[in-house]
Amino acid sequence: MSHDESGERSGERTQLPIEKGFPIERVNEIAAKESRAKQYYRPIYTMHKWWARRPGCLFRAISLYSLLDEEMDAEDFEVYEPGRNQTLGGAGSRREDLKRKIADVDMEDPESLWEFYPKDVRVKDKKILDPFMGGGTSLVEASRFGAETVGVDLNPVAWFVTKKELEAGGTDVAELERAFERVRDDVADEITQYYRTPCPNATHGDADGNHDVDGGHTDAGHEGHDADVMYNFWVKELDCVSCGHTVPLFKDYRVAAGRYDNDDKYNCLCPDCGAVTLVEDWQEESECDDCGNEWVPKEGNVSRGGYYNCPECGQKESITDGIAEQGKPDTRLYAVEYYCEECDQRGQEKSSYKGYKGAEGADKRLFEEAKREWNTRTDLHEYVPDEEIPEGAITAASSVSGNDVFQHGLEDWTDMFNERQLLCLAKLMRSVESIDGEARDYLLLALTDSILFYNLLTMYNYTANKIESALHRMKAFPPQNDLIEGNPWGAEFGRGNFTNMFDMVKKGVEYANAPTDRHIEDGETKETGEFAQPIGLNSEVHQGDMRNITDEDEYDAVITDPPYYDNIIYSEVADFFYVWQKILLEDEYPGFDREKTPRAESIVTNPYLDKTAEDFEHEMGQALEVVNRALKDDGMLAFTYHHSDEESWGELLESLCETGFEVTATYPINSDLTKFITGEAVAFDIVIVARPVEDRTPISWNSLRRRIVRTAKETRETLENNRELASGDIGVVEMGKCFQEYSKHHGAVRRGGDSMKAKEVVQEIYGIIQGGEVGEQDVYLDLLEASDPTYDDLSKLLRRSDASEEQMQEMKLVSAGGDFERYDWRDERRQAYVQTKVEEDNGDLTDLDRAHFLRYRYEHDKSTADYLERWDADELQELCEGLAEATGDGTYLKMLGVDESLADFTDE
Repeated sequence: MSHDESGERSGERTQLPIEKGFPIERVNEIAAKESRAKQYYRPIYTMHKWWARRPGCLFRAISLYSLLDEEMDAEDFEVYEPGRNQTLGGAGSRREDLKRKIADVDMEDPESLWEFYPKDVRVKDKKILDPFMGGGTSLVEASRFGAETVGVDLNPVAWFVTKKELEAGGTDVAELERAFERVRDDVADEITQYYRTPCPNATHGDADGNHDVDGGHTDAGHEGHDADVMYNFWVKELDCVSCGHTVPLFKDYRVAAGRYDNDDKYNCLCPDCGAVTLVEDWQEESECDDCGNEWVPKEGNVSRGGYYNCPECGQKESITDGIAEQGKPDTRLYAVEYYCEECDQRGQEKSSYKGYKGAEGADKRLFEEAKREWNTRTDLHEYVPDEEIPEGAITAASSVSGNDVFQHGLEDWTDMFNERQLLCLAKLMRSVESIDGEARDYLLLALTDSILFYNLLTMYNYTANKIESALHRMKAFPPQNDLIEGNPWGAEFGRGNFTNMFDMVKKGVEYANAPTDRHIEDGETKETGEFAQPIGLNSEVHQGDMRNITDEDEYDAVITDPPYYDNIIYSEVADFFYVWQKILLEDEYPGFDREKTPRAESIVTNPYLDKTAEDFEHEMGQALEVVNRALKDDGMLAFTYHHSDEESWGELLESLCETGFEVTATYPINSDLTKFITGEAVAFDIVIVARPVEDRTPISWNSLRRRIVRTAKETRETLENNRELASGDIGVVEMGKCFQEYSKHHGAVRRGGDSMKAKEVVQEIYGIIQGGEVGEQDVYLDLLEASDPTYDDLSKLLRRSDASEEQMQEMKLVSAGGDFERYDWRDERRQAYVQTKVEEDNGDLTDLDRAHFLRYRYEHDKSTADYLERWDADELQELCEGLAEATGDGTYLKMLGVDESLADFTDE
């Protein structure tokens, strides 16, 4: 007896390369490098911050293995050699070669198609949708294959970023450079005048640090000159609630690690004289080179749990309680990181012209001048946000974020900046506004991306000597006690300033005009020549709720990276950019006319809005229904998924199957998941491939379990023998194959009279992959499903099982010699064996023995009631369901008094 192995739609469609095999090893070796160096591999994705971007190489590989299939005609695609004026010599034969390579892809060796990864492959008449486009990676990569791409995202910041990425390929780089030069000529000097500091190598006439605000030299030659400020270091201060002493909120007195010849030391702040001095060990007692003060830099005034301690009287108080009583803390400028171009040009040592020093009176007066200008230049105030910070899961204390920005004195968005920062940002915003054409949007991208580093929520990475962005923790706005103020225009060195960010935007635009690709060949990374086709041709993006998509039977593929529960609450973190972007975009683009980005419509758990995991699952189910409707009958869904446990697997599988999908493959992303195979909890990322399915065939769990066991063992055997994959990676591929078996029968898997849920099946599959045994009983039922089994059939089944031929012969399930024979309950030898086992009652009686024993008594009108009371009815019924299905004989159910028929778990 046999079953239709798939639903109606899946039986008629062509299997795609990605369903037959995927070059995990090749993708992951590129992804590991690309993730650390996006600016070199794919600079288009460094044009502006977006969260949790997948490597571009992953989506390029997904596109390559999804947009091509062996049924395509040679005229349906083209292949060009990058950097060679779009010629390959024998282009026609190259097409035929590609067709053969597509057909050759399988699980044992998926790399036949991989040789076309660095080629300029273009497909015709393919339409791709990403309904959760985020930073646009899937759309950018699919567009490079010539596909028509459509993207949707609820968040206007994501929409704007992706729109500009896809339009970058048609952007004039020279015009963009001219626009930047106009902004530079307009405001650069006005900004940088506030980021100058007396060079510590110069001799200034005024001991108090008086100097020309414009940075002019006070003396000829090397004396009396200024250096550029890279970063200003500030600290919050609160008064002691007991004695009133002003307490700087230093956790410790480190400023930064030593560099160059002093890389074994630490720059630390002397709390007595305010100098920055080098110490041997910041955790031990040290001496200030300037004043001789002895102190332990490790011992600051802030302790764990958010408390500050008064160094005068020893009083300990909560920082948030101190702010509640005293108001927003004062701040004090205490150190500067500088770079001196003049000393550099004079050939001085690097440690001399680039370093750290204590803040001087001149540094503090310069800030006060900027502050006065900001307070008097009310014409500039319209260029900074005027909204309050909205309460939410990451701004107020919640299960998502332990930080509450309001308890730290932050109420408005402008509270995240000091007056000098607001002045400089407003001047930049006003200057960008004056630019005409598309260049303005790209300058705005550079500006808002630089704000990520130009605010009072940044921190200084002591060991790496660099600034970290405000959202480096991704899920929250963490208030800092040490505040880092960068140079917004930028000096020769420094991170995250406007000039740097513009360079990244420009490189992204250059790349979009003529993209390249990097791949690994013989262990070496190689870069292709430039592709002739720019990024983003025939692409469109929409801002809105993807559940409003009305397209039906429209797309060949949906390729996406959907949200995962509460991993990132995009609406709240994106507000950081949104409130600045809307100043210039409010009247230009839809979606920028709200006070904040959409929240309630976001498909994500959000405790602040009482959106639970159940809400997420329901809304994701709605989204999958839309995706299914939008796909063509033979369309494909491929998406990345962040998985942590078997429960989330079950929820995902349930959602996919309930919305009309069957899983056809799963692949790990850049992981060595050895814990998975041992049953330990582990979080990892996977690619899931699914196809629409209309009809599902009923099946018993006993039969499905045996298929899953066979599938898992065959998959593992194939991969272990032919691939270089870690055990955990193999487990993920196994899981996908097992899911495929289940999803053909979702909602119609019968076990003990009940229909199994996906979560139950996933739990069983976990056990099977982590060591499920295949014994004699399973092999026997597999033989029953064959109409005329042979000894070869038995041998094949035994090779992938834990059973032995000798044991099966002893159990009288198969013949012991001569012509091969499979016995059943009617055979005298089998019945004699079973009778003996029942009489011995020594604990090794199998469910199959019990079923054959009961069947014999049932057929001979002998009582079975006493035995049914003694034996586990659920396990026995499960086995009898498998027997009934395998043999087409419903008597196995009748003899148990089960009110079921074969129709409940078979379509025959």
